[in-house]
Amino acid sequence: MLLSLVIPVYNEEEALPFLLPSLAPVLAKIPDCDYEIIFVNDGSRDKSWTMLCEAAANDPRLKLIHFSRNFGHQPAISAGLDFATGDAVVVMDADLQDPPELLITMVERYREGYDVVSAQRTIRHGDSWMKRKTASWFYTIMRRMVDPRLVPEVGDFRLFSHRAVRGLCNFREQHRFMRGLVAWLGLREAIVPFERQPRAAGETKYPAHKMLLFAWTAISSFSAVPLRLSFALGLTLMSFGFLYSFYAVYRMLFTNTTVVGWTSLVALQCLFSGATMFLLGLVGDYIAHLYEESKDRPLYVIDDSRNFPPAMPQPRRALYLPPVSPDTDPRRQL
Repeated sequence: MLLSLVIPVYNEEEALPFLLPSLAPVLAKIPDCDYEIIFVNDGSRDKSWTMLCEAAANDPRLKLIHFSRNFGHQPAISAGLDFATGDAVVVMDADLQDPPELLITMVERYREGYDVVSAQRTIRHGDSWMKRKTASWFYTIMRRMVDPRLVPEVGDFRLFSHRAVRGLCNFREQHRFMRGLVAWLGLREAIVPFERQPRAAGETKYPAHKMLLFAWTAISSFSAVPLRLSFALGLTLMSFGFLYSFYAVYRMLFTNTTVVGWTSLVALQCLFSGATMFLLGLVGDYIAHLYEESKDRPLYVIDDSRNFPPAMPQPRRALYLPPVSPDTDPRRQL
């Protein structure tokens, strides 16, 4: 059995010295298993790529993919799945909040016949009360608006069988939410609980504003519920508008105090104008998604790689720009 580990990396120079020595001892404990570790450097601006290259020079089982710029966590996962060759593939983060020791149990569940083995966080050590609360709200909203099959407190730390990887690699949309794609596939899934530890080093790469953007990407990519809610909101506001119109006509015909309604008129005008702008922005965001998908641009651009065969595969909607050899670089001949 060949096990592939896919690890996205973005500015993790402080965590890599803890991660790299922790993987091999755990993988050696898995019986009848060889492995490859695919690090996807997502446009890091620190020394992460240099550190990974030094490690890969001494171990051919470490395979490196270097993006030309930061494309995001979800495209980095997709790139790792595209180039993984294992019978099973595990996606995990580089900060050791996904404990390598859990790989042994995950492989056992895979050998029992599961296509997806998901690690579920039972306790989130090191997270603030607000972080835990917003995470709970996130999964509640996702289950109601995206897919009820989404398992609470399950992130991207998962093991996939080869057939599950083949299925995921066929999803090539620009705005990606891997957890939703896994739920959409509906393959047989096992849950492995664990206690999430604090980061080994460094700072989180998902502050509050990125989490909000991630949540909106998940909702807008998998659900038309916001559009349906906007229709309901527009219908409700229109009903209030009709009622107020009847009230205004009554005041004009049977009373002499129509000027008194100026305050409520302004308030309603602001309400309807704000609601209109909000709904237009909501619809516009969905149209923007359609526009970006219609351009059919690559999900990521690979600028460099290590320990892969010379003829790397060319996945659909992905761009690999092989590095130029110094001997053949035309710029050196000028």
